[in-house]
Amino acid sequence: MPIPTTFSVRLVHRFSEEMKPVRVSTSDWPDRRSMRYYQMLLENDFLRHKINLGAARHQFLFPSQGSKTMSFGNDFGWLHYTWIDIGTPSTSFLVALDAGSDRLWVPCDCIQCAPLSASFYSNLDRDLNEYSPSRSLSSKHLSCSHRLCDTGSNCKTNKQQCPYTVNYLSENTSSSGLLVEDILHLQSSDGSSGSKSNSSVQAPVVFGCGMKQSGGYLDGVAPDGLIGLGPGESSVPSFLAKSGLIRDSFSLCFNEDDSGRLFFGDQGPIVQQSTPFLPLDGMFSTYIIGVEACCIGSSCPKVTSFNAQFDSGTSFTLLPGHAYGAIAEEFDKQVNATRTTFQGSPWEYCYVPSSQQLPKIPTLTLMFQQNNSFVVYNPVFVSYNNQGINGFCLAIQPADGDLGIIGQNFMTGYRLVFDRENKKLAWSHSNCQDLSLGKRMPISPSNGSSSNPLPADEQQRTKGHAVAPAVAGRAPQTPSVVSSQISQMVSYRQHWHYYWLLLFQLLSVFY
Repeated sequence: MPIPTTFSVRLVHRFSEEMKPVRVSTSDWPDRRSMRYYQMLLENDFLRHKINLGAARHQFLFPSQGSKTMSFGNDFGWLHYTWIDIGTPSTSFLVALDAGSDRLWVPCDCIQCAPLSASFYSNLDRDLNEYSPSRSLSSKHLSCSHRLCDTGSNCKTNKQQCPYTVNYLSENTSSSGLLVEDILHLQSSDGSSGSKSNSSVQAPVVFGCGMKQSGGYLDGVAPDGLIGLGPGESSVPSFLAKSGLIRDSFSLCFNEDDSGRLFFGDQGPIVQQSTPFLPLDGMFSTYIIGVEACCIGSSCPKVTSFNAQFDSGTSFTLLPGHAYGAIAEEFDKQVNATRTTFQGSPWEYCYVPSSQQLPKIPTLTLMFQQNNSFVVYNPVFVSYNNQGINGFCLAIQPADGDLGIIGQNFMTGYRLVFDRENKKLAWSHSNCQDLSLGKRMPISPSNGSSSNPLPADEQQRTKGHAVAPAVAGRAPQTPSVVSSQISQMVSYRQHWHYYWLLLFQLLSVFY
């Protein structure tokens, strides 16, 4: 019979005296049970933990010119926009934010594009730009054989460039051209409290060289391009997550003053509500949520459950017919104003107040699983004249089919987290502060009202894509100051007490 063999190995602590001779540097060798001793142990543990999880390199990423988004009202189709920089040397583009589509595209070697001169737009102080692959040192054309190219059997040779066409819901609205790869310039932030040291990040992305636009894209909607934030593999969040730069999530935040924030990688604060994304035809091809009930004030009409796409690229909300009718009728019962019609208004339920002041507007609440609720404090659009409030409308329209669309007008006052990694939408009240400065977003539901003019029916129906701002990121609380006397304590309990204090300190650094 074989003789049993026992193998043994002696374990040596990394900071033991026996390890000193084999360490490259001992200049920072910690004294046993000192504060530095525990700090170095924790730093190493966190690094190993992040490597084992395949964790992202950055907590937040945002465009190189900042995380801020903005809306220009009727002039740009009621969408939110942000500045992005592409290429080498970089060129700036004012792109519309759209969570309802995947493709990033910009005007490029234009055959048919919107005017780019600032003189065509009342809100711009500089001209818009046109991209050209020949003017960027980092640009690469995509072959038709590339996995992101949809040409299929029409690809005859690897030297053939990949064409693209994106058709949007609005009639005759599209973008087409060639797919290219280039550098998207971003900034990173670890989100730690009080941190102001951001670093630049160059991320390769595939996007559309938009040579020909049509429909709404020639009439003031997204004249300088659009960034798709959808769940498809060709969207910017997908490129960033797959390259290991961020967690597979992003956030948008909109303010009443038409400003907002966009952060890639944000998974939201610790305390937030959420609801799961639902598959559409068996696939998570867009952000679909299931609404179990819809309430006006404290009244919840029956049979108001429906599924809806959560889309920052749609300016105003549309609900399925059965839910729209019940909600609009209940709103009409509760509002204290005279119903009227406004010429050119896309909405059916409009009102004239009895004075120049807005009457009390009932809230609209979307109810989800596990009693989670999403409260829309101002479901109306307010119209003004020289004397003050001219009127207001319930800013909801009936959808054509059974699928509703929660548009940008319902998203104001929230930090909205599109957590693709965990397939859920999360939200918390926010005033959209800049997370890259390590600031937390206070909980403050907004009750303001827009001062923009009433949108024309044609402008409203152009699904040009509205924006969803994003503000994200958990800003850790400032850790308690640890007294220098702690390092002198030697009891077991005291060591573990400040071990946990260090844990919280390092959490603010690494997360």
